[in-house]
Amino acid sequence: MKPAIWLDGSLCDADSARVSAFDHGLTVGDGVFETVKATEGRAFALTRHLRRLARSAEGLGLPAPDPDEVRRGCEEVLKANPVPFGRLRITYTGGFSPLGSDRGTAGPTLVVALVEAARPADSTAVVTVPWARNERGALAGLKTTSYGENVVALARARQQDATEALFGNTVGALCEGTGSNVFVVLDGELHTPPLSSGCLAGITRALVLEWVGAKETDLPLEALGRAEEVFLTSTTRDVQAVHRVDARTLPGAPGPVTAEARRIFVERAAADIDP
Repeated sequence: MKPAIWLDGSLCDADSARVSAFDHGLTVGDGVFETVKATEGRAFALTRHLRRLARSAEGLGLPAPDPDEVRRGCEEVLKANPVPFGRLRITYTGGFSPLGSDRGTAGPTLVVALVEAARPADSTAVVTVPWARNERGALAGLKTTSYGENVVALARARQQDATEALFGNTVGALCEGTGSNVFVVLDGELHTPPLSSGCLAGITRALVLEWVGAKETDLPLEALGRAEEVFLTSTTRDVQAVHRVDARTLPGAPGPVTAEARRIFVERAAADIDP
């Protein structure tokens, strides 16, 4: 059965879903998106994701998305594509536009799609990369479809048998992964980079801060080399321990702080599908 796609107000199958070759999201990456965890036909933390979608759209200068339409699209796609565990993707672009950076007047494009996903492993390996996040850039903190540098960085990670690449920012501070936030344990205390580092305001990051607690701390990228524990947070990773950073092994991952953070997250998330 072909997966169903929500495209600009209606449900269609994947073969008939068509976006213009002149869509600004395709030609110049003028778009924003959200990835939402879907479990047994239910979207986790959808309200928080829709709020962030609106913030990203505002930051990019796109018209505000209609939250009721986006929510309806999510519900229809989830109903049409029953999967035990999946990645629900909401994409909102500048729509049909001239070739170039100027945005057209036709209005935005909205696409909602769902794919089945593998559940995350208990732990993973990460690498640091030589390229910097620009914490002062126009897109800092926005979840946009301009993902080229993430593609390059993740390819570097895959070459080193890792599933994530971690960036510093322009002043050498620890920032984020290509699609995750990072937490480190130093002297028994849990830390994560502040939003001023240029990292995305991750949904899972926010929930860990609320439910578990951590210090938002400016840390040098080199802190990864002395951290007792490291873990990643993201929509589809939840709280995932790191057992290797570059060539450094962290034995016993997940450590006690990570294990407790994951326990609390799993327990609280199971109790509230839309916290």
